[in-house]
Amino acid sequence: MTQPANTHKTAETEVEQPGESRHRLEEQRRENRAAISELGLSPYGARRDGILPIDRARGAYDEAADREHQEHSKEAGHVDRRPVVVVAGRIMLHRDNGKLIWMQLRDHTGDIQIAASKRDCEEIGFMLGKACDLGDVLIAEGPLMRTRTGEITIWASKLAIGAKSLAPPPEKWAGLQDAEMRYRKRYIDLYATPETMRVAALRSRIIARIRRFFDERDFLEVETPVLQPQAGGAAARPFTSTLNAMDMTVYMRIATELHLKRLLVGGMPRVYEIGRIFRNEGIDRQHNPEFTSIEVYEAFGNYETMLEHTERLLRELAHYVAVTTAEADVETGDVDPASVKLPFGDLEIDYGSPFARVTYAELFERALGFAMTDVEQVRRMAKERGLKHEGLEDIFVVNELFEEVAEKSIDAAKPTFVMDYPAALSPLTRPKMNQPELAERWDLFIGGMEIGPAYTELNDPDIQEAKFREQFAGMDEEEAAYRALDEDFIEALMVGMPPAGGLGLGIDRIVMLLTNQRSIRDVILFPFMRPVAGSGEG
Repeated sequence: MTQPANTHKTAETEVEQPGESRHRLEEQRRENRAAISELGLSPYGARRDGILPIDRARGAYDEAADREHQEHSKEAGHVDRRPVVVVAGRIMLHRDNGKLIWMQLRDHTGDIQIAASKRDCEEIGFMLGKACDLGDVLIAEGPLMRTRTGEITIWASKLAIGAKSLAPPPEKWAGLQDAEMRYRKRYIDLYATPETMRVAALRSRIIARIRRFFDERDFLEVETPVLQPQAGGAAARPFTSTLNAMDMTVYMRIATELHLKRLLVGGMPRVYEIGRIFRNEGIDRQHNPEFTSIEVYEAFGNYETMLEHTERLLRELAHYVAVTTAEADVETGDVDPASVKLPFGDLEIDYGSPFARVTYAELFERALGFAMTDVEQVRRMAKERGLKHEGLEDIFVVNELFEEVAEKSIDAAKPTFVMDYPAALSPLTRPKMNQPELAERWDLFIGGMEIGPAYTELNDPDIQEAKFREQFAGMDEEEAAYRALDEDFIEALMVGMPPAGGLGLGIDRIVMLLTNQRSIRDVILFPFMRPVAGSGEG
């Protein structure tokens, strides 16, 4: 029989060393795969029922039964009452001491120690244990015990292979240290870096809680087209493609807004969509070309309705994360929703207190020291700061200053709604009844990031068409090439859309805040990456 290669493996001996041939390391693993095959086992496993997540297996440990076994195991007629569990995970540590093999397995919930002794483990399983390498997927079955050092351990009676790993583990076994490699090789990063797995799992649960929040309020989750004949609903550059069957240019959606509003026209009173949005723009710590958003629309609501939903939603999500982090019961945990604070970098974000509210005009004047209506001061300050101002209407120069100065003055630790934007900046928003120069719109800022806007939706077809045409008149030639008047949407408004509130939130940024991740790449499993030359990977 082929003997297992490198039978004494530790985190140090298995990791590729500088100047060492990867081919040689792979050959060692191929030899061990052959040894497993000669045991009559498939190196790539088979179905196995009854596998417990490692955290649940650890939780099944019975101290009294373990103590009883240790005290009476040599007595005649003794019955071992220790719970027997089955777990599966990747081998993160492997030490072969001859008649006793120590291993550490890791799954998506954590780590557990495995001990396989020649005396107590079935022979084929013990031989398998000797042929294993770091990174192999292993199934272990046996009773739970605690070692002299206090470590909860499975004393294996059986071992089975789940999948043989031919690739050596990453250089830093405690977790990939090269950030770019983490994003490119997420399939390694997930098991090598527990924090990555934690964030990925928590993201999934956060999205599930968002769905539950709106479902409980009688909203219907719907799906709208990703491929569209024209780009609309936002001022963003789209990705283009060609639909061969119709020989036409199509666009990846930049927003779900216009189709969701069509559903309000059709009689759906409350709708939302969680989905991918595609914008052919910059990439940085807060932006990825494809990202996840939720848009919500409620007939007979307004922007204040959306504010109430948003504040309540984020407080509930923060409470859920706080309770989960505290390992308390999610439904009855002792974390007070009114005092929830979560870390975000050096900040501590206060989600429990009422969110701050400030108008656009108030924030502008507070940050710059003069009113947004003081055109002379506005243009002078924009010029001094080197901001775009020539050829722009006054209100757009105001907004240049607002985004450069006023937004940055918001207390990053205090969730803040900026209310009542200038109407000229919000072509899809209903103007305020008594101040038509302002729009019923807010934007929410947390942690120095814009989380999303909400509007009282414009539903007058004539005003909407006029605003669209006004927008198009100011477009440059490049933008005009991919943007056109959505005449069908205007026709839908002519049928009659009820007054409504609309909301759009960036889910990736919400997850960043709630999981304390400073880059959007850390909350997207597969962020877009520039391909490595010759690899074809993204």
